[in-house]
Amino acid sequence: MKYTVITGASSGIGYESAIAFASRGKNLIIAARRTEELEELKSKVAEINSSLDVIIRTVDLSATANVYEFYESLRDYQIETWINNAGFGNYASVGEQNLNKIETMLHLNIEALTILSSLYVRDYAEVEGTQIINISSRGGYTIVADAVTYCATKFYVSAFTEGLAQELSNKGAAMQAKVLAPAATETEFAKRSLDIDEFRYEGAVPKFHTAQEMAGFLLELYDSQKVVGIVDGETYEFELRDPIYPYVTRTRK
Repeated sequence: MKYTVITGASSGIGYESAIAFASRGKNLIIAARRTEELEELKSKVAEINSSLDVIIRTVDLSATANVYEFYESLRDYQIETWINNAGFGNYASVGEQNLNKIETMLHLNIEALTILSSLYVRDYAEVEGTQIINISSRGGYTIVADAVTYCATKFYVSAFTEGLAQELSNKGAAMQAKVLAPAATETEFAKRSLDIDEFRYEGAVPKFHTAQEMAGFLLELYDSQKVVGIVDGETYEFELRDPIYPYVTRTRK
């Protein structure tokens, strides 16, 4: 039995992506900090297809020890697709940002993603049909005012994943690595970035996609042979592209 792992699955793009993959008949391993929301998602999946197996892992991936423990807890499952979706943003100037929050963001957006990607590649790079999809952002290709540190974390995600894709391809590995770069999406992202209780996208954000739309784009990327799925920052059209960052192969002596 094969599984699709989705981190940050309790809401937003992660939640809707779980629904989308369940609609494809995929068994799921869903992870997040909030157990109640994961249980709700499991019930929703059962309504779609009661024969699917859904494994819940309640975990805070901003703590390094938890990241390793989470991966080790999945040793008995055959993982077909790994989606690193867990992450959050922050809006503040560099000199005024809350460093406790920033440390947590760096641990989650960069460290956890890197560790989980590395472990998955180590175990599954030569397994046919496997994919790793890391969720970046338009902010992983464009620096946004008052979100410099967040964008920097997503530049890392984009560069790391594109580089991984090139590396796997050059080695002739079976696994594909891909990066999804959403623009503004109607999720809990704005609330956590701004540290507020409520945020309405309608009327406040000129253009945005719903989380369900982004999950649809994620499936398009999953089905394609392209490495990058990115939303155009002006038109908000979704594009499938080859790697964007330059990649230089090392000359061996």
